[in-house]
Amino acid sequence: MDFARKLKPYLHGIIVSASYPLNTCTLEGINNKIKLIKRMGYGYRDIDYFFLKIKAAFPGKPR
Repeated sequence: MDFARKLKPYLHGIIVSASYPLNTCTLEGINNKIKLIKRMGYGYRDIDYFFLKIKAAFPGKPR
């Protein structure tokens, strides 16, 4: 009973987590690829070109 009482404030989060299992592996992969582009393009003078390189690295449907 004590354990259940301690979990009660977190019940909503537990249910949502079980209903919609999300992980961060895709996001971590994207972050690592952006860091790689940044390292390869050290010294870009134009920030717009940097963002174009990032957009080119991730083709897909725009949201």
